[in-house]
Amino acid sequence: MPGLTLLPQADDSLPLRSRVVAALVLVCAQPVSRIVRLTIDDITDDGTTIAVRLGDPPSPLPEPIAELMRVYVHSRQHLPYASGRSARWLFPGRQPGQPMNPVSLQAHLREIGVPPQRGRTSAIRQLVLQAPAPVIAKALGHHSR
Repeated sequence: MPGLTLLPQADDSLPLRSRVVAALVLVCAQPVSRIVRLTIDDITDDGTTIAVRLGDPPSPLPEPIAELMRVYVHSRQHLPYASGRSARWLFPGRQPGQPMNPVSLQAHLREIGVPPQRGRTSAIRQLVLQAPAPVIAKALGHHSR
């Protein structure tokens, strides 16, 4: 998977949320604007495989990213807003019922050393080397119309 060696998954000094978002940018090649729109319903865990719905079918996450996501989703159940309107957002924002602000999240990623746009571009390049373009397009959630 692209970006695996660059991921801060082993850096416990970074918040879990930051590590999960960085993984989605660097491994799944997702833009921050799309990441903030994910809900907990976009994450499926059958006990063996954890997948994120970026397109159809959902994309399985590789280890150790899958375990990071599993721990993150589980940790959200214990937050004060877990039963409120913000509970559906995978990355809830400060405003009730709203997801995180993508501009704030991009700035945070840069602060921790993950350039969102360059990281995503690198991940897409690596993905294109590994699979045919139609497969990559589907995995990234792009559909022919």
